[in-house]
Amino acid sequence: MSSVLWHLSSGICLLASVFGVTMKLFAVRIWQLVAGLFLFALGIVLMIMADIGYAPWEVFHVGLALSAGISIGMASIIAGVFVVALVTVLGEKLGLGTILSMVLTGVFIDMIMFLNIIPRAKHWAVGIMMLILGLFIVALGSYFYIKSAFGAGPRDNLMVVLNRKTKLPVGVCRSMVEFFVTLAGWLLGGMVGVGTVISVVAIGFCVQIIFGAFKFDATAVNHETLRQTYRNLVDRK
Repeated sequence: MSSVLWHLSSGICLLASVFGVTMKLFAVRIWQLVAGLFLFALGIVLMIMADIGYAPWEVFHVGLALSAGISIGMASIIAGVFVVALVTVLGEKLGLGTILSMVLTGVFIDMIMFLNIIPRAKHWAVGIMMLILGLFIVALGSYFYIKSAFGAGPRDNLMVVLNRKTKLPVGVCRSMVEFFVTLAGWLLGGMVGVGTVISVVAIGFCVQIIFGAFKFDATAVNHETLRQTYRNLVDRK
């Protein structure tokens, strides 16, 4: 009898230990995701306040915000909702990170803008430094965001859908998306300038430097869908 009780208690302790470790790892991943999105938003605000031309999606978000009389963060959320709806209709699977990216990036942008902690650049040289710093912070945010493995962001999903549907190279699909959102944003009043060109050219280098510093291989990450995340949590209870 004592042997049975000992094995039973050992099993319960083991399960409790595994559950505790599992939830701790899940909490760490959530922290990585949220921290990544905050850094992403911080980098975007820096690039906007550089005032020398916005990155492609920010051209569109700012243009939409100006046209609709809403905040930039709200414009980002609205654009994200439409993109998520589109990629879902086209068969792309969503993750928790996709949903939180759609919402929290916009919330964080508005929060940082409201706090007014980043001054607008008054000289083009300062603007370039702010823009480059913003690109590196966006790259750092991308590192944390991707490492959490909760799924690609809405705009990345759009690129993947185009790649799958058109069979064109991923780079071509990304360029197509960024060209059209830049054009639409410019027509709506978003700023296109030297900063736009720098953003398009330099973001890849910034990501490469940050990922290289952390020895991080983004292609090795196996992203979870919403269903997989839910099942993993339920199965571990």
